[in-house]
Amino acid sequence: MSSILLRNGTVLCHQPDDHVKAEANTDVLIKGNRIAKIGKSLTGDGSTQVIDCSGKIVSPGFIDTHHHLWQTQLKGRHTDEQLLQYMASGNMHSFNYTPDDIYWGELGGCLESLDAGTTTVVDHAHLTYSPQHVEKAISATESSGIRSVFCYTPIIRAKSWTSELAIEEDMMPAWLMETFDKLAKAQPFGEGRIRLGFGFDFFFLPQEVVVGLFEKVRKAGVKLITTHFTRNPIAGNLPNLHPLKSGNNSTPSILESYGLVQDDLLYSHATGATKEDCELMTKSNSYVSTTPDTEGQMLGMPMTFRKDVLASLGIDCHSNNPCSIVEQMRLALFSARLLSMAELEKQAKFPKQIKGRTEEAFNLGTINGARAIKMGDQLGSIAEGKLADIVVFNATSPSMIGAAQHDPLVAVVRHSSVHDISEVIVDGVVRKGGFCLKPVRTGSHAAVTEGQELSWDVVSKNLIQSREEIQKRVEKCNNEAAVGWMKSAWYIDESKLVDIVD
Repeated sequence: MSSILLRNGTVLCHQPDDHVKAEANTDVLIKGNRIAKIGKSLTGDGSTQVIDCSGKIVSPGFIDTHHHLWQTQLKGRHTDEQLLQYMASGNMHSFNYTPDDIYWGELGGCLESLDAGTTTVVDHAHLTYSPQHVEKAISATESSGIRSVFCYTPIIRAKSWTSELAIEEDMMPAWLMETFDKLAKAQPFGEGRIRLGFGFDFFFLPQEVVVGLFEKVRKAGVKLITTHFTRNPIAGNLPNLHPLKSGNNSTPSILESYGLVQDDLLYSHATGATKEDCELMTKSNSYVSTTPDTEGQMLGMPMTFRKDVLASLGIDCHSNNPCSIVEQMRLALFSARLLSMAELEKQAKFPKQIKGRTEEAFNLGTINGARAIKMGDQLGSIAEGKLADIVVFNATSPSMIGAAQHDPLVAVVRHSSVHDISEVIVDGVVRKGGFCLKPVRTGSHAAVTEGQELSWDVVSKNLIQSREEIQKRVEKCNNEAAVGWMKSAWYIDESKLVDIVD
């Protein structure tokens, strides 16, 4: 059994009440894929890999509860877009990805996440154009070394797209769930790191179809079902489709009315959720994945630091957002504090204390993320017996110096960058070491020959080539046609779409 000794670091240890205590000059011994011992002056055997963590902070790996990892090649185009424009120029362009493009996009997203200290990700994989697309995505995830809940997702697929957009009429072709069945029987993948989840947003389908799908995936062993949910003037309230007696047509209410509410649900965003929505989510112990970067730009105020919501953190789209959970911690703090200040400013008042605590933000990206995916007993904190998913920060870099010596947790949340991360360990394997990503080895269904070792340099060259080919296809598609289709499909009242007034 392989073993790793993290020697003489400052270890961020969660206490039973979720308070995080910094234990100085402490060792962490990893055996296989588990944390075997935490203490002082620990020793391994002659084969133990020793990593000197003097002057470093040892943190639980970060948990990203909402991400679309395939979108790497779409970076750079969404920064000034609103939701409808992003859906057209980003989300819909899985149409222009070949299976090999999906492989490189997925691998790039996984590696960027690992580089930033994410060790576990909920991948809302809305890329299912064919069984081959799915095979390539899982193969890339497996090769990367990240831990993943790969949420297999039915999607709206374009049939053709040039000046006009035509949508496939059959939303649930036979191959879609046949492929799911094969994956469900074959899981887990990647030596246990990758388990199958389910992503679902097709609540416009008949009730009996939705109920049948949920029963099927749960019977197949899926432990996590994730769904997008938001309330705003253009999304999240479709009375023409779901005239519930309560008048509340939100996703939580639909699931409740269908008898489908269990604690395996994970809601993404939930911006604008009503009191009733929050009660429905919380009573089933269902978490919300808040993605402050996306929500601030496209959806509304993040649902963090609230007593009526169980929250975690996600990246959502690394095609637009920094692929760092630490960045989302900061944005969550910023948005909550800004909102509280703005509300009091209208009343000509000033707060006595700050909104949101830094330790709370850290927990959103660690232990809360683990609980959101029902793995709180396995992940999210550094504790003996838990899976060895760990991130090591340099505490003496120009950005960390001073803060790390005063309060190591604050240093991580407020002052660290990706460049401060020296090691990332997932399942007891070093995936980033000496501040550099380790090469990955390809498996079956890869875009290149199985068994090849790929450095980041090789991956980046393939990503650039893939992006160029995708862009040629993208340029043949009229994005405005996609915007028009979505306005109709989402029953959008265009009088609600207004210009920003300076």
